[in-house]
Amino acid sequence: MRFPFGIHNPSAFQALLPEDEAALLGRARFLQAASLRGALALQLKGKKLGLLCDDGGDGGESRALFQRAAEELGAHVAMIRPALSSLGSPVEVRHTALILSRFYDAVECQGMAPEAVREIVRDAAIPVYDGIACPGHPTAALAAGLDDRTSPADNRRFVLQALLLGSIG
Repeated sequence: MRFPFGIHNPSAFQALLPEDEAALLGRARFLQAASLRGALALQLKGKKLGLLCDDGGDGGESRALFQRAAEELGAHVAMIRPALSSLGSPVEVRHTALILSRFYDAVECQGMAPEAVREIVRDAAIPVYDGIACPGHPTAALAAGLDDRTSPADNRRFVLQALLLGSIG
């Protein structure tokens, strides 16, 4: 099941239609139930995700949430401190986006300037997420749609996993 994020722009998650949100929640509920049964599959085994972090923002909670969500599904997550803001020219950002596309199946950007993320989205040939694990992202509110059999933090993780599976799985 793939979600309509645009060609390589899952950061457009804010624009999902209600039926797409329902599909994402449905997959998150499935993951929640599988986790409760101890039967969460490694559906992202062999996938490599980059986690670009320019600052610590929320004390690393968003980084840890993203990393746990991806690794529970079998993905490998590499932490990258890009300092893209110091890259002066669009050519350097474009080159960086192309390199990231060669090494990773997707990239999560946290604590980065929106303009830098947009440039990476534009030039990358992989899904680029704009803070999907951060507290202010719409995934946080969507997690409230899951039942209370698991903690709010776990519900956030299941929504992130559903989003990852829908865009790269």
